[in-house]
Amino acid sequence: MTSLLQLLSSFGVILQERLFPALEQELGTLSPLHEQFVAVLAMLELEGSVGTRYGRGRRGHDRVKIARAFVAKAIFQLPTTRALLDRLACDHPLRRLCGWETAAAVPDETVFSRAFARFAATELAQRAHQALIQRTQSKRLVGHIVRDSSAIEVRQKAQRKTLPAVPAPKSRPNRSGKPKPWEKMTRLERQCSGKMTLPQMLVELPQACDAGCKNNSRGNKSVWVGFKLHLDVADGHIPISSVLTSASVHDSQVAVPLALLTAQRVTNCYDLMDSAYDSSPIREHSRGLGHVPIIEPQKRGVNFVPLSPHQRVRFRERTTIERVFSRLKDEFGGRFVRVRGAAKVMAHLMFGLLALTADQILRLGGMPFPKAPAPS
Repeated sequence: MTSLLQLLSSFGVILQERLFPALEQELGTLSPLHEQFVAVLAMLELEGSVGTRYGRGRRGHDRVKIARAFVAKAIFQLPTTRALLDRLACDHPLRRLCGWETAAAVPDETVFSRAFARFAATELAQRAHQALIQRTQSKRLVGHIVRDSSAIEVRQKAQRKTLPAVPAPKSRPNRSGKPKPWEKMTRLERQCSGKMTLPQMLVELPQACDAGCKNNSRGNKSVWVGFKLHLDVADGHIPISSVLTSASVHDSQVAVPLALLTAQRVTNCYDLMDSAYDSSPIREHSRGLGHVPIIEPQKRGVNFVPLSPHQRVRFRERTTIERVFSRLKDEFGGRFVRVRGAAKVMAHLMFGLLALTADQILRLGGMPFPKAPAPS
């Protein structure tokens, strides 16, 4: 961790003493958001994730520049692609930082739309985020991983659920000692059975737009139409892994695949989860990964066992994920979801998570950036 902080500190010195003065001589005065955009681009290295297109015929538009523009859309809190193009037309420094010398060189909105669909299909932002985490966090020993989800509202009709013609029979307790048949297992039991791979777990999770219901911090139920974003966040408010599901999916059904994703990227000691993850299979799976699970227990009558005092102290770290969700929605475009379909919604959110992750890593190195102005 010390070597990482030293590296980030030297990186910050290069930005402040060399890169920013050179850019100001070339582009003029840079605002704090422009400086933040430059620092985030330097951290992301999008050129290696987008790749180069080859083929016959007319030369295509450079999609690295378009990917940079979508990162700028998240940092500058621009709600739509049309607003992004309007900003590029009048913001000379931003346009040149993305790679276009003149306003006439900026592609049309349809080109941006096709490029975004391609980014969503190839999971460009997810791959760039994974590469960033592996470059900066893979050799770090993480103390706490906090796991939770947040509602993502979209402008899309909820998919109707089709009820089975014949209701399923009531499950009876298995007292025979024989293993439960695969078709009668719950999703969590199948995930913990050891017979499913991580890609199979992710494919099985529903991703259709539907209605979700969740208790807020005050205990009141809130209903929304859209999706649910599940995150694993490390100490320092750094998002490690993410999964998007339907809004109606319970948090416990995503705990196992999310834990496996995180275990492939970082090494951590404690898993912190709220009462929605209070389940014996989740605890056993966490211990199987070599972690110590600290899960807030549900109040189940006389069997309720509260957390011990030292566990309660560690459980206070769980509030970090609430700040990450707040920053994603308030500062990096998480509230402005104007696309449809799980793949495009995830791509939109991941561009914001990319900027947020790079910003948090730079803050660890002592480079604080001012908050983005509130949208009008």
